Amino acid sequence: MKKSVPAESAADSIDAKIRKLGDWRGKLLARVRKIIREADPDVLEELKWLETPVWSHTGIVCTGEIYKSKVKLTFAKGASLPDPSGLFNASLEANTRRAIDIAEGGEIDEPALKELIRAAVAFNLAAKEKPKST
Repeated sequence: MKKSVPAESAADSIDAKIRKLGDWRGKLLARVRKIIREADPDVLEELKWLETPVWSHTGIVCTGEIYKSKVKLTFAKGASLPDPSGLFNASLEANTRRAIDIAEGGEIDEPALKELIRAAVAFNLAAKEKPKST
């Protein structure tokens, strides 16, 4: 069952999640969140699937999953996105999605990540504009 937290409380819930983590993963999630918001000021923050942060703009852009040894950004339509900087390093065999695993101390190429976020938003917008075949 898909469970979603209302958008107006999702940002507060993500703030609380970052504080609760209280370690490098919380700091990394906060940094990634800032990058996503800078790349797309109109992005919608949600919580779905066991309190997973989700960023959407006319469809899911990416999720921010927290694991013991990494923060994983999963792009819902990643296989369809250009990745000239080679940010995707996980879920490469998946048909639709692609992910970026970031371990403690891992580097983030902010300009490349912003471009990837913008490409995901553009993909979602273009998909919405396409007429559905009957």
